[in-house]
Amino acid sequence: MANNKVVNYIQESYDELMHKVSWPTWSELQGSAIVVSVASLIIAIIVFAMDEVFKNVLMQFYKLF
Repeated sequence: MANNKVVNYIQESYDELMHKVSWPTWSELQGSAIVVSVASLIIAIIVFAMDEVFKNVLMQFYKLF
């Protein structure tokens, strides 16, 4: 009985993935990948800049003592 449920689940999942899901085209996928890459690079640069600023501020603060 449980085996039948597993087989049914796999068959329904396959049917949904093949016939009901709209997959992006190759060009849409490339465009999305570029957007994600650029956004990741911008966030990495911002985090790096914040890290450098905080490092310099703390170094100046610690020099006071």
